[in-house]
Amino acid sequence: MRWPLLRQIRDRARGTGSEVMSPRTRSLRARIEDTQVARSVCPYCGVGCGQLIYHKDGKVLQIEGDPESPINQGTLCPKGAASRQLLQHENRLTRVLYRAPYGTEWKPLALNTAMDLIADRVWETRKRTLIKEQDGKYLNHTAAIAHLGGATLDHEENYLIRKLFTGGLGMVAISNQARI
Repeated sequence: MRWPLLRQIRDRARGTGSEVMSPRTRSLRARIEDTQVARSVCPYCGVGCGQLIYHKDGKVLQIEGDPESPINQGTLCPKGAASRQLLQHENRLTRVLYRAPYGTEWKPLALNTAMDLIADRVWETRKRTLIKEQDGKYLNHTAAIAHLGGATLDHEENYLIRKLFTGGLGMVAISNQARI
């Protein structure tokens, strides 16, 4: 029989198997077939939901919740479900843009130049604002520079950041988004 409904009635089927499939339905294939899958963690918050990243030929095809993750058991919030846009949205910035102080336009800047500019400004701010001693006590800190870490940083990364920024740069304003 050509019509799935008639086949269901004739076979007294429940409508959950091959009896509901038309030739067109049988010919359909998953769009993620013949792809590689990588496990990852959603980058949006500190929960750490598991994700399955389907990719082929260097291109991400789909991002889904990982059903084997004990945290989210295959579900994703709206932000996590849209995380493919981090990589492929047409308005995604793919180069460094810089606006000079008091400037009105953003201009492209080479990544190495931008990193050097940031390092120079951090070091100059530290030199200018470092308080070595106060009331006879050794401080060696600056309150002019702060760091806010990402929510998906693990304990080890936060430990290293804390050591580098407090010990190396004397920063006292260090936090991260992990509030859960």
